[in-house]
Amino acid sequence: MKILVTGVAGFIGFHLAKRLLAEGNQVYGVDNLNNYYDVGLKQARLRQLLPNPQFTFEYLDISDRLLTANLFTAGKFEVVVHLAAQAGVRYSLENPHAYVDSNLIGFTNILEGCRYNPVQHLIFASSSSIYGKNTQVPFSVADPVDSPVSLYAATKKANELMAHAYSHLYQIPATGLRFFTVYGPWGRPDMAYYKFVQAIAEERPIDVYNYGKMKRDFTYIDDVVTGIVKLIPHRTKLHPPYKIYNLGNNHPVELQEFIATIETLMGKCAQKNFLPMQPGDVVATYADIQELMNDINFKPTTSVAQGLASFVNWYSSYYGYNTVTEKSLSPKLSTAV
Repeated sequence: MKILVTGVAGFIGFHLAKRLLAEGNQVYGVDNLNNYYDVGLKQARLRQLLPNPQFTFEYLDISDRLLTANLFTAGKFEVVVHLAAQAGVRYSLENPHAYVDSNLIGFTNILEGCRYNPVQHLIFASSSSIYGKNTQVPFSVADPVDSPVSLYAATKKANELMAHAYSHLYQIPATGLRFFTVYGPWGRPDMAYYKFVQAIAEERPIDVYNYGKMKRDFTYIDDVVTGIVKLIPHRTKLHPPYKIYNLGNNHPVELQEFIATIETLMGKCAQKNFLPMQPGDVVATYADIQELMNDINFKPTTSVAQGLASFVNWYSSYYGYNTVTEKSLSPKLSTAV
């Protein structure tokens, strides 16, 4: 199968491309390698993919209408997994135009590509941030999402509406995935877990927002990739052929417990700098994944302790830190938190 993965040098895109290639697919990956975080990390991910003859990479910004149109015309893709986006809740307060360019204009160009070059399935990334001020837990795809608290979340809601319209008008099979705090090896340095491990390794204080009184439905990268791969051949029979799923661990963890697990794995105590809630943030996320279980018989299985052990192990290897014992880094650790 010939599959286009946008944002292929990103965290989820890289892991997905690696899995798809391992399963014998032909993967065409695009990315603009922007400097939102360390470009060197994105390049290192790409170096893992480039030796595979079934992988093709093109440096491309999806906000460029002509280049994106040409990509689709030449590519003749069977499936598109659209992960390219300007990520980050807090950065949207500083640089809103980056979100308009990538998440709105860029997504329009992807939809137009699928319109004029029909694909078997378009899977696109949404976010748990879309639930905004929703206080009913667990978050259900049936819940209202009319109160986003960041521009990032607003663009993701817009993406869902745009995809629904295109699916209705042009019968494009489209599936949106609301990701819940994805973490793991080769992750994003702007994410809290990455910053925590880095600061503890370097013996610097960590910032703990809302005084640690937060919960997140941390979802391990391998589980996310498995969910996407299982959804690729699953095209809903709804009319229009459009559906949204939550893709989360279905097990929220207190931030203080999460930090304590990292401390145990690294054999070090964190210096904690307790701070109030940041603008655009939410107190808790919790995914109701019943729809996902019903349709593809899948739910994440990786505990936070297992996932963090794998991340700390990778981090130590990638950056050359020797701050943890071999025993504490074992990915076989199964203590749930």
